[in-house]
Parts: sequence; C-alpha cells; structure tokens
Amino acid sequence: MTRVAAIDCGTNSIRLLVADADPATGEFVELARRMEIVRLGQGVDRTGRLAPEALERTFAACRSYAAVIKELGAEKVRFVATSASRDAENRDDFVRGVLDILGVEPEVISGDQEAAFSFDGATKELTGRDDLAKPYLVVDIGGGSTEFVVGDDRVRAARSVDIGCVRMTERHLVRDGVVSDPPAAAQADAIRADVAAALDLAEESVPLASAATLVGLAGTVTTVAAIALGLEEYDSEAIHHSRVTLEQVREIAARLLASTHAERAAIGAMHPGRVDVIAAGVLILQAVMERAGAREVVVSEHDILDGIAWSCASAE
Repeated sequence: MTRVAAIDCGTNSIRLLVADADPATGEFVELARRMEIVRLGQGVDRTGRLAPEALERTFAACRSYAAVIKELGAEKVRFVATSASRDAENRDDFVRGVLDILGVEPEVISGDQEAAFSFDGATKELTGRDDLAKPYLVVDIGGGSTEFVVGDDRVRAARSVDIGCVRMTERHLVRDGVVSDPPAAAQADAIRADVAAALDLAEESVPLASAATLVGLAGTVTTVAAIALGLEEYDSEAIHHSRVTLEQVREIAARLLASTHAERAAIGAMHPGRVDVIAAGVLILQAVMERAGAREVVVSEHDILDGIAWSCASAE
C-alpha cells in the first residue's frame, strides 16, 4: 500500500483525497476527502485571466490541504489542474503559488488526460457488476468543461468540450454582474444551444448513443441526485451509485429554472457555492441524457480525483 495525496483543481472547486492504494490488488482505503468551492475560473471565459481574488481563495485552500497532507504523511502528492488554468494567460502565477505552498508543481493536463482519469476513478469499482452493462459512457460535468469517455475495461474514445456550469452561467445568465433570478426563457435557450453545439463536437470523437450505461460525475450530478432522493442534507453514501431517471432530471431542471436564489439556497443538500450555477449544470445533464438516449444516470462520487490517486500510486 502506498499513501498518496491527490488534488484536483477545477474551475469551480478544489478537492483533496488522501488514501492508501495498492494498484496490484485494487485495494483502496480512503483516509481523507475534502472539497472547497474557490471559483478559480471566475471571469476567465470573459477576461482570459485568473482573477487575483480567485487565486487567493485557491491558495488559501492549498494551505489548508498542505496541513492535512503533512498530518497524514502522504508519500506521494499529485496536483492536477483542469479547465480554468488551461485557459488563463497568467497561469504561471498559479503554478508558482501552488509550488510554494505544496512543494509540487500543478500539472495542467489536457482534456483527454482529464477524461482518462475520470473514467478510471469512476469505473474501477464497477468491475463485475452484473446490473451495469458495458460499454460505459462516463460524463464529468465540471465548471468550465465537460468530459465524455466511452470504454469498457479501458478508454475507447474521449473528448473534452468547453461547456460547464460556471462557463454557461457566466456566459448566459449574468447581467450587469448579477445572476438572473430566475433565468429568462431566452437565457435558458441560449445555454441549450451552446450545449447542443458542444455535443455535436463531442460526437465527432465519442459515440454517445453507443453506451449501455451512463455514469455521471461531479457536483452538478451529485447535487441533482441529492434533490431526486429528497435528502435534507448532503449524504455521500446515499448518493453514490444511486440512479436518477431522465424524467426526474427534466422535473428538477424545470424546478431550478423557475426558482429564485433564495429558493435554490433553501434546498437542504445544496452547497452554497452551487446555488448560482446549478441551473446551467442541470441543463447540461438533461441534454447529455437526451442525446445519449439514456433513461437514467448512475451517479458516482468517485471521479477524476480517485483516478488521480490511482495514477499517483502506480507511478514509479
């Protein structure tokens, strides 16, 4: 067993996983899992730069994670950065800050690498499940991008496209610096049009409708699952491997699009950092399910973060 620390820094959140892992046997013991909403991608779609306040929020979370890593004595640390830091002109400021705090350089990975990590993290534990047919379509809806991966025992096709809950919110739901409350029908239609165009791009590489099982990852999907389950507070164990039907997703999308900020914030399982971006996120999920012909989505709490941890344990 190797004690590893994996950090996934996305557009909306930064997460830490410390675990003991043995790639030879598949044994995996989780020791700590943390998540903070830092909105690193704040304004990147518009300005092309990481905002100073977004960097400071991210560095504060890194300092907190460094303390956890030290306390648990991780032997290997891997820090992976995704969409926002790929897009930013001043990403070198981000790299230097992380290196100073954690002693490791963040790897700004490609969309294809991101997709492979997501697939590994979500599917390693599904091996041998008779109720989940292959091939899988793993969909990771992030803040700035969404990854699509089709595979069985390994990745067969993957594509990352620039639709995410933060990017779509900032592009279509913000007026004069304020998120529309609730969104107008035309704003929701603009998101749907962007998502449809992105799905056309994804289908050039990934046969979305060929999969037998749709597996959904990340905060949009898990939050929708919590709402579908009627949870009063977020419960990771209840959410993990739950199933949400397309009809439920459509109903939740309609509800969220008609709600105010206060009404969304009052949902017990809603993280405060998702209140303004969840409506855009559920529109992406609904469009993906309809395009893939999926009657339900299997929700996984294990995702790119777990894939990063496995890669860290396997590295020489």
